Amino acid sequence: MSSSSPASNGNMPFAGSNDVLSREERDRTTDNLLHVMEDAQTPFVGLQRKVGVISGISLIVGTMIGSGIFASPRYVIEYSGSVGMTMIVWTLCGLLAMAGALCYSELGTMIPKSGAEYIYMYEGFGPLPGFLYAWTSTIILKPSQVAIICLAFGAYVIEPFYASCSDREDLAPLVKLLAALAIAIITFVNCFSVRWATRMQIIFTGCKLLAIAMLVITGLVRLGQGYTASFDNSFAATTTSIGMVGFAFYNGLWAYDGWNNLNYVTEEMKNPYRDLPRSILIGIPLVTICYVLVNISYLTVLTPDEVKTSGAVAVTLADRMYGVMAWTMPIFVACSTFGAANGSAFSGGRLVYVAAREGHLPEFLAMVHTKRHTPLPAMLFNSIIAWIMLIPDSSSFETLINYFSFAAWVFYGSTIAALLWLRYKKPGLERPYKVPLVVPIVVLLASLYLVVAPFYEAPLESFYCLLFILSGIPFYLAFVYFKCVPKWFLNGVAAVTYKLQLLCDVSLPESEEEVIST
Repeated sequence: MSSSSPASNGNMPFAGSNDVLSREERDRTTDNLLHVMEDAQTPFVGLQRKVGVISGISLIVGTMIGSGIFASPRYVIEYSGSVGMTMIVWTLCGLLAMAGALCYSELGTMIPKSGAEYIYMYEGFGPLPGFLYAWTSTIILKPSQVAIICLAFGAYVIEPFYASCSDREDLAPLVKLLAALAIAIITFVNCFSVRWATRMQIIFTGCKLLAIAMLVITGLVRLGQGYTASFDNSFAATTTSIGMVGFAFYNGLWAYDGWNNLNYVTEEMKNPYRDLPRSILIGIPLVTICYVLVNISYLTVLTPDEVKTSGAVAVTLADRMYGVMAWTMPIFVACSTFGAANGSAFSGGRLVYVAAREGHLPEFLAMVHTKRHTPLPAMLFNSIIAWIMLIPDSSSFETLINYFSFAAWVFYGSTIAALLWLRYKKPGLERPYKVPLVVPIVVLLASLYLVVAPFYEAPLESFYCLLFILSGIPFYLAFVYFKCVPKWFLNGVAAVTYKLQLLCDVSLPESEEEVIST
């Protein structure tokens, strides 16, 4: 077994031109690895390649379509000020997600390693930016994403039973209990089997597409009946505030978030060079079309003011249109949020695993179950933090999205900058998939706008978020760069790691080179 990592010698596997493989060599290496892993006589310990095109599309669609399209529309129309601007925001958000994902396709096929932003910034700019992303994402971004979505799941599950309850604060403990239960189920499935996790993702993706289809059909029927009053004078009252438009995009992009999740599991794809771009080119346009049609549907049934005051627009529409069957919509939305939480937990666990493998988190988190081949410690770590986030009184959906989106687009922009830097610095790296230069430039400019614009409306909140990101620098200097950690502390960590390794039946994974050589 391998106990070394790139962090131990300060070099990344793709750090120089000497590490570049031709496409034929890469394909041959992948085929050899798959052949060895399928051999029952080979005691391989590590993540296995079980994610294909269908699973990849399901992961993208399943994580993108969550609570956002059912809750964010009220905030998008509130911040944008008009129906016309709202539709422009939803469309541009889809195009931006598509452009960003195409850039990530180039990075993912050029550097076929799991970890997405973490591994790309590490390769492009060095260990410090990679550590700051891991620091922010493992403690805040990924766990908070799972917690927010699971809270939405709990709220939608109880909706049919407590629809007449006027004081929703009394239901908060029950919602949190259901959220905690959802996290527990998702964690168990992802720790038990990658195949189970991907199959569950496919099933719940089907459920959410059924909910989307119900809404779209309703909207098309209403359009055919002439219900277009909401679209009259559609650009009246459009906001002219840079900050307000930025917040409108934040809420729209929250619904699209997840477009990058497939890059977290690149090492588990059967053929990432082929399947990664295909999954993105199918999945994201599908979601964009669904979102635009769903927003049109909302506005054929509800007025803009009704959309602004609705806590869950899809449920309000169902109450108005579906009569005794209105209860089905909260159930379908709950399935949608559960699937999104599963996809977020799936990718979040891989980020923890990769960051630990590179030496930026404790070694125990880089271990894999010896029989299940799942990153069990990383999944448990991610879930425990998500559980902790359920304890305090939750912030508003709107506030959480604004904090999340600011930090996320700081790193999305940094990742696109890394792509441009690698094109300049390492032109010799083979790029099986390459986007036109204008695409990353546009995404980078959009990222800069989304980071700068909120300072006009909420400078203090944006400053606090930026401060938290930078607060990882002292930890990097102490624990990674200078390694000024007392020996007694390291001995204690080693002892605890050994005990946990025995308890969880986990081990450091073997490298692909070791497996192929056996």
